[in-house]
Amino acid sequence: MTLKNKLKIKFAAVVLLALAAGLVSYPRAVARIPRVYNVLNKLQIKQGLDLQGGFHLEYKVDLSQVESSKRADALSALQSIIEHRVNAFGVSEPLVYIKKSSSDEILVVELAGVKDINQAKEIIKETPLLEFKETQVDSSEQIPQSTLDQMNAQQKTKAEDLLKKALAPGADFAQLAKDNSQDPGSKDQGGDLGEVKKGTMVPEFNDALFDSDPNFKDGTVYPKLVESQFGWHIIKKIATTGSGDTLTVHAAHILIAKATQPTPKTSYIDTGLTGKNLKNATVGFSSSALSEPTVNLEFDAEGTKLLTDISQRNIGKPLAIFLDGKIIEAPTVRSALTDGRAEISGGFKTVQDAQALVKSLNEGSLPVPIGDPIYEQHVDASLGQSSLIASLKAGAIGLGIVLLFMIIYYRYLGFIASLALIIYTALMVAIFKLSPLTPWGITFTLSGIAGFILSIGMAVDANVLIFERTKEELRRGRELMSAVDEGFKRAWPSIRDGNYSTILTSLILVWVGTGFVKGFAIILMLGVMMSMFTAIVLVKIILRFTLGQWAVDRPWLIIRTKKIEIKNDKK
Repeated sequence: MTLKNKLKIKFAAVVLLALAAGLVSYPRAVARIPRVYNVLNKLQIKQGLDLQGGFHLEYKVDLSQVESSKRADALSALQSIIEHRVNAFGVSEPLVYIKKSSSDEILVVELAGVKDINQAKEIIKETPLLEFKETQVDSSEQIPQSTLDQMNAQQKTKAEDLLKKALAPGADFAQLAKDNSQDPGSKDQGGDLGEVKKGTMVPEFNDALFDSDPNFKDGTVYPKLVESQFGWHIIKKIATTGSGDTLTVHAAHILIAKATQPTPKTSYIDTGLTGKNLKNATVGFSSSALSEPTVNLEFDAEGTKLLTDISQRNIGKPLAIFLDGKIIEAPTVRSALTDGRAEISGGFKTVQDAQALVKSLNEGSLPVPIGDPIYEQHVDASLGQSSLIASLKAGAIGLGIVLLFMIIYYRYLGFIASLALIIYTALMVAIFKLSPLTPWGITFTLSGIAGFILSIGMAVDANVLIFERTKEELRRGRELMSAVDEGFKRAWPSIRDGNYSTILTSLILVWVGTGFVKGFAIILMLGVMMSMFTAIVLVKIILRFTLGQWAVDRPWLIIRTKKIEIKNDKK
């Protein structure tokens, strides 16, 4: 592939990227295409408390009863619990964090868009409930084995009779399947299973369908009844394509299902053993297999007595563990537990799996009470909207002035930089809209808007450095494209160092900052990285693709002087 063709592909990619970002950021452009518009219009920027309105709550955390070595874990668990509870209340992205005030730890909860603050406060201060429940299985509807065997004998006889009918000359296999098959997935299609690859069906069905018997040809029915765990199959081979690893068979079947026991109903009985009795949960390793992670539980005196009674009457049965009404684990009791200690093993593939269960167990027994909020602030939505409108208006005016300056001062180069700046803005808005679909959702706040606008200035700054270096090279007599390439090359160290220092500062703010400061730093860091991409990559591709002899013939469009002759080296 020639350099010219590669450049065409790169330019086409830039155009497609710009179009995609533009449609996501401004879906009204395709309002006349309802299907596309409805999908794109569902993507919305997630607004923070200061824009959407809501409540800011602060709680004093009582750590007096928690050992100093466990306080960090306790605070982390408390934060996770509150996030879980507020999510259940309907706030999709609450902002929950811990801040230190003099000698106290303060839990901060920001609830954007919440209307009923009293209900939210009640949910926040509830203690999470960890419960251990006995499992009871209702087997009253079980079918006697003798009856089950008799039913299956009748089903097998029925399948044998159908096989004879299917093998008879002129038999309508599709109609037999519609009238008799007990496979709901294929019955209405006359038993048609479509294209089947070797190894995709149950072993018995697979062996029969791909049998090398020369008499089992396309259009014929397998001469034997095939029994699997699901029942008895009558198989027809419709057509065979491919060979070896690519061999597929278009098949159909009639299934006469086996009668099985109904699924027993399971209920759970309260035992009185709860999270208040759990002293600690830790990760350990099995004594029989050192690489196998386990979860070790230790109960208080009351919990030891309850666990002894519960384990003695439930040997061989599962003991269900519930957190806030949801089952999180159901280990089987192997023996009587009389010393207040228990080990959960056998169900963890990795140490991380065991750690996740430990975290859930400790959350349910966390002795970190919080009472009523010590500080409460209501942010009015109308104030947030007016601030948003004012900020966006200021940003639009600033962007317009920057674009105008770039075009007047740098002419064609400024026009391309302005175009890249518009693409940059569309890309950032698209990222904000798409971020809620990822685990790293971005909440847009007034401070975030400030970071966004500041990053626009960083993008312009990069273009100014590049264009000044380009003009210097043109004055030295370099040819046009060589001067452009050298301008990017010489400006890069300054752009790199300036932006890297900004990113490093942003990372520090993310690490030590909270609330609005962290939001400002995240968006500034993201904006700087995206501005580097547009200024260095997109502008260079567009310039290399569009500059040509027309620019050489009109040097005043590139550089503010008529004394400099611009040469062209573009092939």
